[in-house]
Amino acid sequence: MPVLFEGDLHVHYGQFYVESQPGLNITGQVRGGQVNGLCGAAEPGTLFLITGLHTGEVHLTVELHDEQVPVTDEWEEVVEVSFRPETESVHLVQWAGEASWPLPLPQVDYRVRYCASGMDAASDQDSRLDDEPRFDRYLLQFWPGPPAPDVVVRETSESAAYWNAHAKTLPPPPTPQERAEAELRERLAREQATKDAVHAAEVRRWGGRLPSERVRAVNGSLTMVQLDSDLVAAIEDLDADTQRALGRWSARRACVAAHLAEVDWVARALTALDHDLPLPQPFDDHNAAFDLLIADPNAPHTTTTSLDGQRDNLSQQHMALPAVWSAAASDPLAAGLESLFHAMVAYGADYPALLAEVRQEFPRLRTA
Repeated sequence: MPVLFEGDLHVHYGQFYVESQPGLNITGQVRGGQVNGLCGAAEPGTLFLITGLHTGEVHLTVELHDEQVPVTDEWEEVVEVSFRPETESVHLVQWAGEASWPLPLPQVDYRVRYCASGMDAASDQDSRLDDEPRFDRYLLQFWPGPPAPDVVVRETSESAAYWNAHAKTLPPPPTPQERAEAELRERLAREQATKDAVHAAEVRRWGGRLPSERVRAVNGSLTMVQLDSDLVAAIEDLDADTQRALGRWSARRACVAAHLAEVDWVARALTALDHDLPLPQPFDDHNAAFDLLIADPNAPHTTTTSLDGQRDNLSQQHMALPAVWSAAASDPLAAGLESLFHAMVAYGADYPALLAEVRQEFPRLRTA
């Protein structure tokens, strides 16, 4: 019969624990559904033990047996519960984890007997200093045994009667299935809360009204929504032919603003757009087009400001040229929106004049 622990244990609030999992979390369910209130075992892997003494040292012995042993007459209070360690690390723990001692208990099912004597006298004493008389003592016995309901084997004191009666008023803890369902609900709620937060942030990012996926996929649409969300919504409502017409018009306005419309290779591209033809060279290669823009002596070199007016040294030709590619996009909405965005960038801080022009050119946009 190995003794796992024998000695003095300091208790606070008349409590100590046996735990087999890190981060002990004693809850009100630790004795829920039990008939005894001295040894709570309703939380998996935990034993919650009550003493008569409120504060001070009590004597405790912890034993491990091969089989159930008889109850001796020296013990006034005796209760039994079932227990199985959650891990291989089992510890006897003082209140709030002030001190702990390992209990070498293999991970098997146990019956546990908790015995006490002198609980009423210790309760009347309440607190005990080291040199004061000792009234209560305790024994905790383990032996292998299948799970079974807890039982009150012997009850003689008012203290034990109070705690045993109190346990009967507590609801049983959730079943493993109920725990799993609760964890699933909590996980789903966290995931939904994350989705809601992401959605709310996205709505704020888009100025309070989240546009369609088609609009959000268009390069520059966020800036356009922030500058004129009503116009973007109106463009989305246009028919495909009008959206493409808007793209052609925007590409030409961008090139006119950048003084590129009369440059021969740019003019050919604008003509191809007007006739719904593939863009000619060098527009089949972005790098080649930008290289020619720099090398062509007939290409002008002017600057424009950023849309917010904070920068004034942007190459107007580099800002305008992408409008030509955008106007040839396969998606009519992208052709209209993105080419207008590049035209706005070519106009720079003067973009409100361009938006006034586009509303004049396309009457269906005037109400936006």
